[in-house]
Amino acid sequence: MKTVVVTDSTAYIPQETRESLNIRMVPLSVVIGNDTYREEIDINAAEFYEKIRNERALPKTSQPSLGIFVETFEELSKEYDAVISIHLSSGISGTLAGAEQAGEMVDNIKVLPFDSEISCMVQGFYVLRAAEMAQAGAHPDEIMQELNTMKQTVRAYFMVDSLDHLHRGGRLNGIERVIGTMLQVKPVLHFENKVIVPFEKVRTRKKAMKRIADLLQEDANKHANLQATIIHANNENEAITWKNELQPLMPNVHFTISYFGPVIGTHLGEGSMGLGWVKID
Repeated sequence: MKTVVVTDSTAYIPQETRESLNIRMVPLSVVIGNDTYREEIDINAAEFYEKIRNERALPKTSQPSLGIFVETFEELSKEYDAVISIHLSSGISGTLAGAEQAGEMVDNIKVLPFDSEISCMVQGFYVLRAAEMAQAGAHPDEIMQELNTMKQTVRAYFMVDSLDHLHRGGRLNGIERVIGTMLQVKPVLHFENKVIVPFEKVRTRKKAMKRIADLLQEDANKHANLQATIIHANNENEAITWKNELQPLMPNVHFTISYFGPVIGTHLGEGSMGLGWVKID
């Protein structure tokens, strides 16, 4: 079977990589004021953080329409027999549900939706692996099996620089925000049961980043090779510095650098940092 991979924009896979691996991308959108922007198409991460810096209202986000998915799958059915559709966690977005519904509406192509149960470049780990296997001629069922195997060793932790976005987005009450800000609390977050929840509350940014790095080190001690990505929200220099600090300590970890784009950045805020990883052969 001839198979193609579809994902959404929150995987934040560079365009040149998508093109080289024949990955199709369906964008989510952010609404800033009266304007709607498709992320990775109409607005990039740097432009987004610049635009919202002085905005009083938190931007809104929206998933792709059902029609976009139907149109995408119908177009792909002209050339492919199957599509692996990999999306951000169903616990924080209805994007996967849209792909599932569209798959039932389109004839002449088998649509296999996959819930990454996460987002950003950690979601991208699944996408890249699936695309490599599809290009090698793997059967779609074999690809889905590999993705579920990967899920057993995927880990990701995020640190927000400011509690404001979590508060404004209704994820933190006012008293917690005031106390947290006074105490310099930097919540370390992770995905659990498909939603973002606190993992630990750590005092100071430096300690939060060290705690996340220690969690990676624990897995690096267990596995021969790991793929890891450092994810930043408009603070690339800090991400590079962190990578340069961690790489010599963990020679069996292959590091890359990615970013929180507009949709995820809306909820986490500028200055956030994340670290995600997965076991590789």
